[in-house]
Amino acid sequence: MTKELPDAVGQRHSQLLRGVLDICLLALIAERPRYGFEFTQALADGGLDLVREGSIYPLLSRLEGGGLVSSYRAPSASGGAPRKYYRLTEAGRVELDAGRAVWHGFAGAVSGLLTETAAEKTDTHTDTTSTGESTS
Repeated sequence: MTKELPDAVGQRHSQLLRGVLDICLLALIAERPRYGFEFTQALADGGLDLVREGSIYPLLSRLEGGGLVSSYRAPSASGGAPRKYYRLTEAGRVELDAGRAVWHGFAGAVSGLLTETAAEKTDTHTDTTSTGESTS
């Protein structure tokens, strides 16, 4: 699904992306109908350059099979073979709205836990020694 990244940061980024890539694709399609390579470009432009074009097509196929997107063929602007474009269905729009709500709630909760303020609050809470007495 993603480019090889040997470091832990890259692996974590890849794992996080796997959980939201479908919603990202739906969001891109909601902007305008797109074809395969455009997804890769748009994701990279948005800072998600780990995604390969070959991993997008199976996901688009699943989204289409689930009724969240539909496809149509249109001539290529460069005169090449017709391209397969994807557009959002009403069910896809509902799924995108639900996915956005879930993401914002999840991201907000994680962000709250990972901020310095949250770390500082943990450090300032009452500590208990092995005798059970409060140290603050």
